[in-house]
Amino acid sequence: MTINKIKEGSNLTVAIAGRLDTVTAPDLEEQLNGALDGVETLVMDLEDLDYVSSAGLRVLLSAQKTMNKQGSMKLINVKSEIMEIFDVTGFSDILTIE
Repeated sequence: MTINKIKEGSNLTVAIAGRLDTVTAPDLEEQLNGALDGVETLVMDLEDLDYVSSAGLRVLLSAQKTMNKQGSMKLINVKSEIMEIFDVTGFSDILTIE
């Protein structure tokens, strides 16, 4: 998995590529924990995300909870395979997906 972050003022875009699973979820969590201070808008670009496991969903939910307190979070460029996972787990009702 690769993570690319672009911060512009109080906006942060995080592009995730590869697999977000038990092995890689801690890496994303660590990257987000250090990067969300002062962020009002978080955009997660999932265009190149191929798979997300329950561990990955937990990290996304944690980021959503953090951003609910300080601004907003949205997911963009979600592939149909990933969207299906969000639908089945009910995450499509919790997360803002464009």
